Amino acid sequence: MSRSFEIRPTEGRVTILHLTGHLDGQVEGQLIESARQVQGSGGRFLLLDLGRLEMLTSAGLRALHTIYKALTPQEEHDAWHKEHTGKVFKSPYFKLAGASPQVHYVLSISGFLQNIPIFPDLQSALDSFPA
Repeated sequence: MSRSFEIRPTEGRVTILHLTGHLDGQVEGQLIESARQVQGSGGRFLLLDLGRLEMLTSAGLRALHTIYKALTPQEEHDAWHKEHTGKVFKSPYFKLAGASPQVHYVLSISGFLQNIPIFPDLQSALDSFPA
């Protein structure tokens, strides 16, 4: 069972991180560092391909939260809430795709899908990013 992931740029503006195996404490730091590298190289849009992710632990959820916070400017988040009082902010910069039913369930019950959009497949996720 592989616990690795790879970075594959797609269509120029969106970077996809393909995750395989378990997203747990053993790879949490690697995932966060990969996202920081994407951001540091000028990447603004990040998509996580969860199609081969077998397990998502609390450390994996922590990694997703860290990435969400890094890619979502607080001032933009706050400005959005001022204009849309009482509505939920969905990140335009960080999205998920292809989660298995088990991984989707973990994301759902933990509340992560409130702010991080998830799509059934890579193409629909890619199509959702701003032009």
